Amino acid sequence: MKIVLKFFVLLVMGLFVTPSVYCQPPQGATTETGVPGAEVPDVDKPLDDIVEKRIIDDRRVLPYQHLREADVMWEKRIWRVIDIREKMNLPFAYPEKPFFSILMDAAINGDITVYSTEDDKFSAKLEPDEVASMGANVDTVITFDPETYEEQIQIVRNDLNPEDVKRFRIKEVWFFDEQTSTMQVRILGIAPLIDVKDDNGNFRYEKPMFWIYYPDTRETLARHKVFMPGNDASPITWEDLMEMRFFSSYIYKSSNVHDRRLQEYLTGVDLLLEAEKIKQEIFHFEHDLWSY
Repeated sequence: MKIVLKFFVLLVMGLFVTPSVYCQPPQGATTETGVPGAEVPDVDKPLDDIVEKRIIDDRRVLPYQHLREADVMWEKRIWRVIDIREKMNLPFAYPEKPFFSILMDAAINGDITVYSTEDDKFSAKLEPDEVASMGANVDTVITFDPETYEEQIQIVRNDLNPEDVKRFRIKEVWFFDEQTSTMQVRILGIAPLIDVKDDNGNFRYEKPMFWIYYPDTRETLARHKVFMPGNDASPITWEDLMEMRFFSSYIYKSSNVHDRRLQEYLTGVDLLLEAEKIKQEIFHFEHDLWSY
């Protein structure tokens, strides 16, 4: 009888204790009452949606699989250009949050490390102040006082318009993993390109602003959503887009003994055909490894 009574007492205690244990919020969060739990919502600001979306905020980036030097049987370095004016690349120019603005804000805030364009080997780091100065220039304008009609020199700050950045350079490595017998690609760097013009506003040449080491930028890109036409609820991030290679580009350089670009010895249609030839060589290399 004592055993039955003791079991009954434990059962009753479990009914009252268990709910309080399982209903405790996660450690480190904050509830509306100030205790650990969910984040406090802003009650003064209306929700611009039908539901609060937190899938991207809670998502974590999966690290690359471990790769040994002995597993890389073959590799090829490729440089590409992404033109955001192409139809497939229009999400890069989404006015609400362009891709360039994401990179620029993260570089100025110190969330990502930016490297100089002296070379594309990520050798010289740039400070956030240096990056901020790239995004704006200071000019002097002569104005007239409306009352005294005297000349006045006014300093004007012209911020770079994200719409002026129309192309990006991509540096990547294609390699054959002997352990998994697969052809893989990893992006190494991203560089936004800007136009350099003369005093009359005529185009002179195009130059990269800075280089970003992509593997260290994946965490930042994974926190920003990409606008996907056809489905506003699609939880895809910029890190997903780059890893899935959901963009259009063309090759302007591949590793070669002269270390030169295609445009240095080809023009017009011949340049595009040579770029397509390099692309097909990578495909045929993997295809020719197999026997049927």
